Parts: sequence; C-alpha cells; structure tokens
Amino acid sequence: MRAISLLALLMACTPVEPVDDETTITLAPPTGSGDMVRIETIHGAIEIQLFLEEAPDTSDNFLSYVEAGFYDGTDGSGAGTFYRGVPAFVLQGGGVVLDGSSKATQEAIVNEAVASGLSNVAGTVAMARTTDPDSATTEFFINLEDNLGLDPGASTEDGYAVFGEVVVGWDVVETIMAMPISGEDLDSPVEFLVVTRF
Repeated sequence: MRAISLLALLMACTPVEPVDDETTITLAPPTGSGDMVRIETIHGAIEIQLFLEEAPDTSDNFLSYVEAGFYDGTDGSGAGTFYRGVPAFVLQGGGVVLDGSSKATQEAIVNEAVASGLSNVAGTVAMARTTDPDSATTEFFINLEDNLGLDPGASTEDGYAVFGEVVVGWDVVETIMAMPISGEDLDSPVEFLVVTRF
C-alpha cells in the first residue's frame, strides 16, 4: 500500500541536506549494459538505462510491468504517476493513479541491493518497499542527490535496490520537482502517458 511504502522509505533513511541552487547533475551516457525505458509525461520524457547485469531480477521485474502496460495504463486499469516529491531526496512514482488509489501488483521480489553492489547516488533509480526488505513490486524512485543512507549497511541493513539511472530528461525531473508540493505529495501528480522499452 502507498502509505506503508512511503513511511518505510522515510524511516529507513538518514536526513539529507538540501542542495543549493547552483548544483547540477551530469548524466552519464548510456552504457549499453542493459535495456532502456522511456517514461513520457506532459513535461517531457525521462529515459532510464537499466542495469540488467548488476540487478537482473529487479530490472526484469520493472520490465515486466512496462511490457504489460501497467505503468502507462494500456493494461486497462489506469496510468501510474509521479506523485511524491521530497526536495533534495527523491521523486517517487509507480502504480498510484491520479485518484490516489494503488493498482494491483504481482508478487514482490527479492531485494538485490546487497548483491548488486550499486549505490543510491544522484540520478539512479531504485525500488521503494515497506519495512520488509523483500516487498518491492512497482513503486520506484529517482535519487535527487547522493542518498547513501539508502545503501545496505547505512541506515538500513538491507538497503534499497538500485536498478537503473536517468540518462536523458533530468530537466523533466527538475520541472516536476518545481511543482507545488504539500508535505511530500505533488499537488498535481504527473501521469505516465507512454512507457516503453527500447
């Protein structure tokens, strides 16, 4: 459920200091090590390079939802959204539709955070979960800063599994994060228009 996963994500991390206005993120070029996913929104497209070799199960899980039309609603149950934004921390989205309800998901996956060796640095994409390390399904977040408190052994023994990184569209992330936010919820969630693998 949305409330549980959001609370768990906050409880499991250390506070991060806000970034000053001059900080910029330099996106790495696609590595060619995995598939790409494009998330199109009314503000533009975000392209994510998946780490298929380092986080195979997490990447495959994400791709299975992409290919089933889960995120963009071509499965007939409504499109997901970016709905949660915490400045200098994360932008979160997944299976929460515009009315705030959560879509039904498949079985949760095993947390690959320890096995992958990947870190929650700025620009990476990771799975949200509850306090159960092996509870991730469809919710994911984009790290807006280096959130090393989300890595295994930091604030949480099991960590949060990174499975990709934003390689195109950081300006779109910034546009979304500049929208009005109440608490941690975007006042106007941003719907996924088309989500494709390429």
